[in-house]
Amino acid sequence: MRMIRTSQLGLAIGLILLSVFLLSGADAVVKAVSADFPLWQIYIARSLFAVPILLVLLVPDGIGRAPGMLRPWTLLRSLLLTAMWVAYYAALPNMDLSVAATALYTTPLFIAALSAFLTGDRIGWRGMAAIAIGFLGVIVILRPTGADFSAWMLLPILAALFYALAAVVTRMRCADESARVLALSLHGCLLAAGLAGALVASLLPETLANQFLFGPWAPMQGADWALMLGLGCAMVVVAIGVARAYQSAPPAIIGTFDYAYLLFAALWGVLAFGERLDALAFLGMGLIIAAGILVLSGPRRAEPVAPERTERTQGA
Repeated sequence: MRMIRTSQLGLAIGLILLSVFLLSGADAVVKAVSADFPLWQIYIARSLFAVPILLVLLVPDGIGRAPGMLRPWTLLRSLLLTAMWVAYYAALPNMDLSVAATALYTTPLFIAALSAFLTGDRIGWRGMAAIAIGFLGVIVILRPTGADFSAWMLLPILAALFYALAAVVTRMRCADESARVLALSLHGCLLAAGLAGALVASLLPETLANQFLFGPWAPMQGADWALMLGLGCAMVVVAIGVARAYQSAPPAIIGTFDYAYLLFAALWGVLAFGERLDALAFLGMGLIIAAGILVLSGPRRAEPVAPERTERTQGA
């Protein structure tokens, strides 16, 4: 087993904590501006800054690798992650950030199930128990028979499924591709999705109820562009930070600290939106975290990077 220096482990943990803090903050910003800007506009504005930054960062790998973003499997991965972002962000204006985040973090459970079905990996008792515990956690949090339940609450679960499919595609078909190329491909896909959304929105009446999904382009001031620049830069930092963290320490350790995203999301929810979690929500969150850690701590084949915890952040 490869020995890890204490300083190296500490740096890796620090990187993952910084990354999920920035990621949760970015998601909170999207929720906060959802009443002012449509989703497709956020994609365009954010990617206009992120893509040039990623092109510059791609230089050490060789700019000649950029065409790799157009390979079929790379594009499929990007499309799956774009679908994940659309589903997750579409839910944010309609539910608490902390609840949406917890539902999204069921991804390791979907990965365990999909890996068994698509790659022949054995789940074992640990994986079966984790899936059962995680499913129970989802039921406790969403409370599908409760008065507060809505169909919007299913979108983060759908996002987790897309996220898991992208992770399996990466592991099976994109494992040797540069993380920067994968991130560039995703942001290119998000930019294309934003442009497609702009076209669709221009053909729809402005009286549609859901302006976040179908609204027209909203005027942006200097402060708004600065905010989008900050989002683009933050997501690039997150992409690099998460990749480095998983390359520098065991995935089981880093994956456990990755769940700090849920704590940060809950904190942003309280501070920015006045959200309050009841005892059942905390119980459900605890069950999902326990299930995820159970999956992450189980035996697995050696991999250079844990794709199941880097997909969202490599191209976020």
